[in-house]
Amino acid sequence: MTGQDPETTPVIIGVGQINDRPETPADGLDPVGLMTRALRRADADAGSGVLVDCDSLSVVAQLAWPQLNPVDAKVAKDLGIDPAHRMQTALPNGDSPILLLHEAANRIGRGEAKICAIVGGEALRTAGHLAALKKPEGGEKPNALRDASHRVRHGYPQSYGLVVPTDVYPLYENAGRASYGQSLAEGQEETGAIWAVMSEVAVASDGAWIRKPVKAEAVVEPSENNRPIAFPYTKLQVANSAVNQGAAFIVTSLAEARRRGIPDERLVHIGYGAAAHESGNFLARDRFDHSPSLATSIERAMALNEVGTDDLAHVELYSCFPCVPKMARRELDWPIEKPVTVFGGLTFGGGPIGNYMSHAVVAMAEKLRGTDGRGLLFANGGYATHNHTIMLSGAPTGAHFPQDFDYQTEADDRRGEVPPIDEDYVGPAIIETYTVHYDRAGSPKSGVIVALTPNGSRTLAKVPAEDSETIAFLTDGRCEPVGASGNIERRRDNLAIWQRS
Repeated sequence: MTGQDPETTPVIIGVGQINDRPETPADGLDPVGLMTRALRRADADAGSGVLVDCDSLSVVAQLAWPQLNPVDAKVAKDLGIDPAHRMQTALPNGDSPILLLHEAANRIGRGEAKICAIVGGEALRTAGHLAALKKPEGGEKPNALRDASHRVRHGYPQSYGLVVPTDVYPLYENAGRASYGQSLAEGQEETGAIWAVMSEVAVASDGAWIRKPVKAEAVVEPSENNRPIAFPYTKLQVANSAVNQGAAFIVTSLAEARRRGIPDERLVHIGYGAAAHESGNFLARDRFDHSPSLATSIERAMALNEVGTDDLAHVELYSCFPCVPKMARRELDWPIEKPVTVFGGLTFGGGPIGNYMSHAVVAMAEKLRGTDGRGLLFANGGYATHNHTIMLSGAPTGAHFPQDFDYQTEADDRRGEVPPIDEDYVGPAIIETYTVHYDRAGSPKSGVIVALTPNGSRTLAKVPAEDSETIAFLTDGRCEPVGASGNIERRRDNLAIWQRS
């Protein structure tokens, strides 16, 4: 990895973020305001006067204020710039910032752009407050996450309560715990340990939303302030989306940075990266205890950069839900006592939908500047769907651009056979994975079981809230539900119901 051309070697020269939490949420900035503030801070961080020459602006789509979309033109107008290349991602996926970073690096590598700006921002705190003020008499408070236009709410999985990521990621958590040979207590203990360290990182992170340390047991134990969401996750184990946050970073070439007089110790170098994805249909996965695309993304990025785990000074392992960093740290063999974040994680740092990793880029850049350390950024998006990993370094990496980061074929080759879906099955089956959904008072609403039939098909079954015996079987930890046998019956509404053997 030698012989880099400074004109086609991308570096990060400026980073900025904003944490907007006025006393009255209605006074908060909208997403465009957050993005422009973050970009101005990134410009100041780069030494000022860089954005005026921006010829590429990439924006992470925002979810909370759909009436503003698309926002890329509005951001450019507010900044007084007119970049030749301007775009907004189709959806606010968690991998979007790393995808846009990689695409900007390639644009520099091809000589297509001189100054690339990447930005995102979400104002769900303010949007939620305004929505609550408009709530109809006796009606349910609007929910920007569940009400988003890209959420398909009429279909087979949705009829069983599998609508948003909060409903789906627990399927990976429970399947993973069983696969790792952990008891429920051991699985929760691992989560608590990881999350407690994340909370400590957030305390020292200027841009973090919650800057108070939390003990491991307080993370996993349900309480008045930590209600259960979807088993085994409590509020403190899931992404905190009720935030107003924006983050941005600016990429240029090494040669351009030097022409502008930016000191080498302020530069953050970009290494190789890799991306791969699972099926957009989360029921069309080969398994729920492992992700071949996650594994391929991380393993290939490490191999391309010719580094081992011990060579990494820092990592950011996406942490929307515990199952994701648990899978990622196993691929890296990352010690549980070492932080999986440089920003604070999506619970404590803040979970601005698709833009969390922009904050991670900001934090990683600040950690690496003036050092020879290397940091790995692993992003995940959708329903454990999209994976993108890239390495940053305080010293030159030797990586060449443009580079192909698509390793989908390799991930597909590693994937096992995907069970066919049988929506009408009745008869004996075994539990592949499961979860239980709770209401705001902490009472079970219903359970949902992903089951495998004797002929290898996959099917869904509901556990009604009134079936307290089965709900307890799924949640009390006395024995492992994954692999347990049962029987699927049909109700008059044609929903499948799980009956224990």
